[in-house]
Amino acid sequence: MKLNLEEIKNKLTTKYLGRTIYYYEEINSTQDIVKENVNNYCNGSYIVTDKQTNGKGTHGRVWYDNGYENICGSFILFPNCNANKIKDITIIIAESMIETIKKLYDIELQIKYPNDIICNSKKIAGILTESSVKGEDVKSIVVGLGMNINQTEFSSEIEEIATSLKKEYKETYSREDIIAEFFNIFEPKYENLIK
Repeated sequence: MKLNLEEIKNKLTTKYLGRTIYYYEEINSTQDIVKENVNNYCNGSYIVTDKQTNGKGTHGRVWYDNGYENICGSFILFPNCNANKIKDITIIIAESMIETIKKLYDIELQIKYPNDIICNSKKIAGILTESSVKGEDVKSIVVGLGMNINQTEFSSEIEEIATSLKKEYKETYSREDIIAEFFNIFEPKYENLIK
């Protein structure tokens, strides 16, 4: 099923994070499109797709996605603060996602530092943060966040190391609930960071 953007927006308590959503049913990479068009977005914009054909992981790896089952998106922040203030942002994003899943479903995930999230010893999510710095100030941060939610079939190449919430717990989960709750939890932590 396609993502329900109104459902995401209705569950947000944020001031700006996730309030503007750009949706693509299928796209190469949300991370690429944001980086190519940074100045076209407002602070907190979320670019999301139901099917990513060339998703970006860390170290140039590919992020695999079957379509319509997982969370594949990037959001953009314009902190205009000293780079030192946001040095731990990837870990705070990971902690916020772990807090989200715990709060919604009482499932405990772990961080594999600095940017992977683990479920029962397998990778369930990855975070890619890319910053634009001018002098000592961070002008923009593009955050790619991919999480396996309802995918149950994985290619032989990754089935031993990757998993999803549905594969582990045999239930279907709401991508909309997870996205909205993540933004609700992360925004105040982020604001505290850049103060």
